[in-house]
Amino acid sequence: MRQGSMESGHGVGLAGALADYARRWPREQDIARDFLALLADPRDPFVRERLAGHFTGSAWVVSADGRRTLLTHHRKLDRWLQPGGHADGDADLARVALREAEEETGVLGLRLEDGAIFDLDRHWIPERDDVPGHWHYDARYVVRAGSDERFTVSGESNDQAWRGIAALAADPACDESMRRMAGKWLAASGLL
Repeated sequence: MRQGSMESGHGVGLAGALADYARRWPREQDIARDFLALLADPRDPFVRERLAGHFTGSAWVVSADGRRTLLTHHRKLDRWLQPGGHADGDADLARVALREAEEETGVLGLRLEDGAIFDLDRHWIPERDDVPGHWHYDARYVVRAGSDERFTVSGESNDQAWRGIAALAADPACDESMRRMAGKWLAASGLL
């Protein structure tokens, strides 16, 4: 039995988290249904070898005061994005998001805010080298930094930077999903 199967219990947890997300964000029920359909697929959706689409986890890393987010300039995609990556068989996408944030930023003392899904995004990853183009079903979680916000640029990044969340929300040049997360964060945290 695969680690992410519904029978293993991991899928049940993710299914419940997706249902909770759809309840909290009613205008995003369609994407939650897409994620649930992938979860129900008998082919393991937690491994990158499933090129029809697979789960990834990423982190909306916020500063201790909640006013800034840490972005990475992704080396392969050449865009400013939140840290994140492949599940590689791990059905606990919150754990994946925290692990990826720790590995990609080097920030000490990161912690999951509450473990609830903060955002869902399905996006196309273009063909690269010997890997054909494919869909990422990205579950995003809030990860909060402590008092030490020093980061280390990893080999997966060209650069990293703390950016004001309000500025991201208003930046038309910013990735649409980044603006959406910024808007959600500002509304939920009362910073609007």
